[in-house]
Amino acid sequence: MAADNSVLVIGAGVFGLTAALELQGRGHQVTVADPGPVPHPLAASNDLSRMVRMDYGGDGLYSSLGDDAIKRWRAWNARWGRELYHEDGFLLMTSVPMAAGTFEQDSYSLLTSRGFPLERLAPGDLAWRFPNWNSEHYIDGYFNPTAGWAEAGEIISHLAQDAASAGVSVVTGFPASRLLQDGNRITGAVAADGIELRADWVVVAAGVWTTVLLPELADRMWPVGQPIFYFKPQDPDRYRPPSFPPWGADVPRSGWYGFPANSEGVVKMANHGPGRRVGPDADRVILAEDEHHCRAFLAQSLPSLASLPLHGSKMCLYCDTWDGDFWIGRHPEQQGLVVATGGSGHAFKFAPVLGGLVAD
Repeated sequence: MAADNSVLVIGAGVFGLTAALELQGRGHQVTVADPGPVPHPLAASNDLSRMVRMDYGGDGLYSSLGDDAIKRWRAWNARWGRELYHEDGFLLMTSVPMAAGTFEQDSYSLLTSRGFPLERLAPGDLAWRFPNWNSEHYIDGYFNPTAGWAEAGEIISHLAQDAASAGVSVVTGFPASRLLQDGNRITGAVAADGIELRADWVVVAAGVWTTVLLPELADRMWPVGQPIFYFKPQDPDRYRPPSFPPWGADVPRSGWYGFPANSEGVVKMANHGPGRRVGPDADRVILAEDEHHCRAFLAQSLPSLASLPLHGSKMCLYCDTWDGDFWIGRHPEQQGLVVATGGSGHAFKFAPVLGGLVAD
């Protein structure tokens, strides 16, 4: 029998775990159910790194959320006694002059108007400050010191431990196959093996598997595959801050972004573009044309990495919504059901504020 005010959260990714922690802290009795292990190797919340920034063009809402999140990332570092958010800044480069109406200029204008100390790149700056980059190709841009990157998989592990310590019941081995319903109220979920979990409220935070449980949302969100590449240069210190911070290179036009070498000397880069629609259980492998696209970008932009062998690669699956915004809300017709998903490739940076949004 479910306890009063009980909540079942389906999915132990960044939406689910942060929501569980917040709800438990507000007096609910929370269970998180996931196929496991946590972090799940196929989940979007896993991997080496995620970008943390408040550079969102002219979008004041996401920019403000980013600012709030960065303050709380620092607090999480202090709480954990480990620097899992690295405030190394964010280098945004363009091959065309920054102009009003572009992502880069609108980001610069909004953030400087709010008092953030952005550093506009003057001619020659890229060549001496960030020498790995082709300074003949990238002629404009800026550096934002109030940004960085987060160790995604490690953070999910810490959030799962925090949830368990707070009294959340973290259940693995539960691949939810359908929701349980009594009249117009959702009362729980059933796993593929028939095991049932029940609660007063159900939060579906299942990422790309959301539409397996809620097929009526399939015209508003869908899994999209995006390629990720890993390189291991012989001299990884050349690819670390301050000369190689997290970066975006012609992002609204090319989609390319990446990170400094991590503690193992691995440099990660990825493409945030149209991607390709796939099923939620698709193989997480890239195509030959993806690698060709990556190497063409490197040859033009980061020639020192262009001929290195791949250290690894994979396809990351986004749960993309039709407009790229997150999908957080109560179901309009089914009582007791909240949906929290639609990361669209940019939700992880907001981890410290996501749980509050879901719980509200």
